[in-house]
Amino acid sequence: MSDLVGIDVGGTFTDFVRYDPETQAVDVWKTLSTPADPIDGIIDGLDRSGDTGAIGNIRFGTTIATNAILERKGATVAYLTTTGFRDVPFIQRGKRKSHYDITWVKAKPLVKRRHCYEVNERILARGEVYHPLDIERVRAIAREIKALGRIEAVAINFLFSFVTPDHERTARAIFAEECPEIPVSISYEVLPKWKEFERSSTTITDAYIKPVVGHHLGAMRERLDAKGITRQVAAIKSNGGEMTLEEAARHPIQMTLSGPTGGVVGAKQIARSVGVDHLVTLDMGGTSTDVSTVVGGHESFTTSFEIEFGLPIQIPMIDIRTMGAGGGSLAWIDKGGMLRMGPESAGANPGPACYGLGGTQATATDANLALGRINPANFLGGAMALDPAAAGKAIAQVAGAIDKPVEETALAMVQIANNNMIGALRSVLTERGLDPRDFTLLAFGGAGPVHVADLMVHANIPSGIVPNHPGQFSAFGFLMTDARVDLERTAQMTSAAFDADHANRVLSDLIREGIAALEEQGYTENIEILRSLEMRYLGQNHELDVPIAFDRFDATTLPGLWEAFHRAHHERFNFDIPGEKIEMTSVKVTAVSVTDKPRLAEVGRAEGAPEPAATRRVLFEEGWAETPVHDRAQLREGHVFEGPALIEEPASVTVVRPGQPVRIDRYGNILIGEISRRS
Repeated sequence: MSDLVGIDVGGTFTDFVRYDPETQAVDVWKTLSTPADPIDGIIDGLDRSGDTGAIGNIRFGTTIATNAILERKGATVAYLTTTGFRDVPFIQRGKRKSHYDITWVKAKPLVKRRHCYEVNERILARGEVYHPLDIERVRAIAREIKALGRIEAVAINFLFSFVTPDHERTARAIFAEECPEIPVSISYEVLPKWKEFERSSTTITDAYIKPVVGHHLGAMRERLDAKGITRQVAAIKSNGGEMTLEEAARHPIQMTLSGPTGGVVGAKQIARSVGVDHLVTLDMGGTSTDVSTVVGGHESFTTSFEIEFGLPIQIPMIDIRTMGAGGGSLAWIDKGGMLRMGPESAGANPGPACYGLGGTQATATDANLALGRINPANFLGGAMALDPAAAGKAIAQVAGAIDKPVEETALAMVQIANNNMIGALRSVLTERGLDPRDFTLLAFGGAGPVHVADLMVHANIPSGIVPNHPGQFSAFGFLMTDARVDLERTAQMTSAAFDADHANRVLSDLIREGIAALEEQGYTENIEILRSLEMRYLGQNHELDVPIAFDRFDATTLPGLWEAFHRAHHERFNFDIPGEKIEMTSVKVTAVSVTDKPRLAEVGRAEGAPEPAATRRVLFEEGWAETPVHDRAQLREGHVFEGPALIEEPASVTVVRPGQPVRIDRYGNILIGEISRRS
């Protein structure tokens, strides 16, 4: 059997995991990311992996799409829409980022108004053609765009195309005739859903990144072929599933939040192996921290995501909240003289001051090094020596600005970074009505284990887990993914006037399209179908996602459906309204092709407290403590001890506060505190 490789391209490091199915051996490593061309970092990392001929499938998550959007380095887009709706991407919504900030200016869309075109056509809400598509007008626009010579992609979004897509498909066919070199995105394939602005924004974004992503993925395929790696390479989608490179190039919007999903997918496997129901994940890397939840053994999904305030992308994705807090987060002093951390980061180049690559500003990594929490000789397993003197010099500049000692300043930097992350944890727990005391904190990323113990205490989370290879855990999670296609379509009706025949047609069409989409990519085995509905009380403005287990809407299934919505509403908002009219807005179908998963190797058993490899002075909130240092590779199931402690491994170090209990499980996971097991 061929080896599996997972690759996570981050802002600072590119992480690699290689799994041998025969021996269950796992090899992990990191390389510095190459922001100018992320493919270089991938190829360089694979060169370090040994025999590339033994590599079978590769699964990778990348920030190519994300960076193109955030840095506004995508394509020049033309936008086609129904006459009268040209300005929808610019009008947007009436909400403001801040009610009282008169200087705030709404985000500009990813298309210029002079590149927006109107076409005479009109489909009504029930699918009737009120005005046929003006084919000659579309052809004239296509020729005009070709003559401009600077349009690189086209987005087409006609009114009510989610009901009947014929006009959009005809327009795309005309562009294929007139200017086949220009890629076209149509809203029916990107987001066949009501709400015109959200659909326009998502379709424009897909077109905006299509040439960029297509170029990078094409170059990656060519360079892998040249190295003899010719088997399947899969890109990770924002929903945590995988898709072929060809499918990713056709629908790049699906990769908007590609990288962070691996950690959540891997967290599901950890939850099963440890036997816990609820996890909150914290992935702290070099530039950012991502948090999410696994509730009842399942990840949380959302379609409410904005690339900037007011610019939505409504594709199905794992609900991950991202904030600018990482090991490279820079310390700075605001206008009031207060110490702040992030969101600006030192990144991979020049990196924290202690990297010795030219950075001079103090970062969270420099602070943890100064506090004794990081071993300067063991960073990346000793492959990259850190410079404590450079870290101390950088922190001294900050300390001088606030007139505090260096050690006190370093501890304050860590505490402020922790407070920033506690805010992110609250956004996925308490703000959603979830009790932190019911959860276990799963910390990974290179910096996550350094902060896990502090966050447990201050976020009121009673237990924590640090998985094996936390620095590459997202890449490891990619090896756990399935092929997944999420489809949805608006089908508006109420409990008082429910058209079961129409709902059944939409449901069966989506199931057929989902299976066909998987089979087109070569995923033909172990296909599972999940169904759900977006529902709300009539008159509400936001929907709840309600799973359904039946194949058809009829007199026997509808009463249970309404009851399921009442229960879901009560669970989310602590009340329901029996007898109130319920509105169904959209039908959702998920088609999953379940893949074989790596088997977790067991670490062997031992008893009692392990013998520390060394001791080191570490500054905690309680003060300095002579702290035992353990080599994680030597820990076995049954080892138990109390903090203070440091548990070192090549890509991270787990910091345990004084008095916190630690236990190692059969797979080598570090369990901190009292783990609430599944009943």
